[in-house]
Amino acid sequence: MTGCIAVVGAGQAGLQVALGLRALGYDGRVVLVGAEPELPYQRPPLSKGFLAGTVPVEELELRDASYLGEQRIDLVLGRSVVEASVGDSGGELRLDDGTTLAFDGLALATGASARRLPVPGADLSGVLGLRSVADAERLRAGLADASDVVVVGGGFVGLEVAATARAQGKRVTVVEAADRLLARVAAAPFSAHVRAWHEAQGTTVLTSRTVAALAGSGRVGGVVLGDGHLLPADLVVAGVGAAPVTDLANALGLRVEHGIVTDPSGRTSHPRVVAVGDCTVQPHPHDPGRLLGVESVNNAVEQASAAAAVLLGLDPGPRGVPWFWSNQGELKLQLAGISDGHDTQVVRGDGQDGRLTVLYYRAGRLVAADVAGNPRDFNAVKDALARGCTIDPDAAVDTAVPLKTLVSAVREPASLA
Repeated sequence: MTGCIAVVGAGQAGLQVALGLRALGYDGRVVLVGAEPELPYQRPPLSKGFLAGTVPVEELELRDASYLGEQRIDLVLGRSVVEASVGDSGGELRLDDGTTLAFDGLALATGASARRLPVPGADLSGVLGLRSVADAERLRAGLADASDVVVVGGGFVGLEVAATARAQGKRVTVVEAADRLLARVAAAPFSAHVRAWHEAQGTTVLTSRTVAALAGSGRVGGVVLGDGHLLPADLVVAGVGAAPVTDLANALGLRVEHGIVTDPSGRTSHPRVVAVGDCTVQPHPHDPGRLLGVESVNNAVEQASAAAAVLLGLDPGPRGVPWFWSNQGELKLQLAGISDGHDTQVVRGDGQDGRLTVLYYRAGRLVAADVAGNPRDFNAVKDALARGCTIDPDAAVDTAVPLKTLVSAVREPASLA
């Protein structure tokens, strides 16, 4: 196949599509269009090492310019797509500088945008989000002068920022509207373990509390909670999630339901277009009637590699086990599988030694695990899921027994015939 494949979005997923095309032998033109001026870079360090100043900006780059040149990937950076069309044989993009780009195949890797706090005062100076390297640079500069930091949102990114700020000696308060941290992704025992760790570092954690407004004149000076209580704050970090960027997909007439609807390999409702990464939703692994967004580096890389094969008319093969990690200071969290939709959970350990594992089951079968401080448990679960196996839930409670010794084949229900 010759011609041109355009990739819109120069993050982890977009870059992986481009590299995947070359690895599969595609010899046509590959154009990678990115709205940010930087070379494709890693996002996970933005809330950790880069924010703390221990990871320089150069180390964020996923590939250097010379390597991308060797791979004959044409970079168009600092440019946005303002118009697009696609038909049976291909389509065309128009960029914000007026240039046009004809393509035979298109990959959308438009990512997600950080949600703003929907309260009065959200536009005050000192109220920041975190999605890009530019955001992280502003946040790092703000932390240098801050004393009282309020993080709104008890998800992974918010907690990573909170841990980084606390390690710098800042007074940190985390405000979460749900009744516990990580409520969307983790079981209550795991949430409690994460909360206890942060509180032991001196962070104040407030759950079941909403933010009504941000106070200040020109610059933020406090956070007004729903009950009227005022928290002092000279820096506020909005960690309230991200929304898939679907403007281009909408313009192309693709199926969009919160995110761009794809199959696990990135196929969209148009045969010439694939979509990958944080901008997508895909079939729920435990409930095919539902769609699920999976925001992780692992998903971005695997879905993008599969999508590159789809664009070339090749078999993308099966997907691997979804996994995710979050480093919050010395607290190391690892997640394997998709716990959403589980009906039973097993708690392994009490967290007193820093280690805790929560195993999730659906219809008696292992579907996921959340692990703190125990990579052996994580590896055992990830291996079991990859092999289509399960772990005996009754035996798993005993922490003296290595999980890897409990992996067994799934017993299929007896036939009624």
